[in-house]
Amino acid sequence: MSKFNIISEYFEFLRLNKKWWLMPVVAILLLLGLLIVLTQGSALAPFIYTLF
Repeated sequence: MSKFNIISEYFEFLRLNKKWWLMPVVAILLLLGLLIVLTQGSALAPFIYTLF
């Protein structure tokens, strides 16, 4: 339940402080992290890691 609490606090922070520009930054970081985790054991991993 604490994971949902962190997410709700994040959105409340965005709403109260009007920091909407942070949402795309966090979304891109999450997508890049997910890409690295999902391709870790595949044959695509060397090609993905060269991007970074």
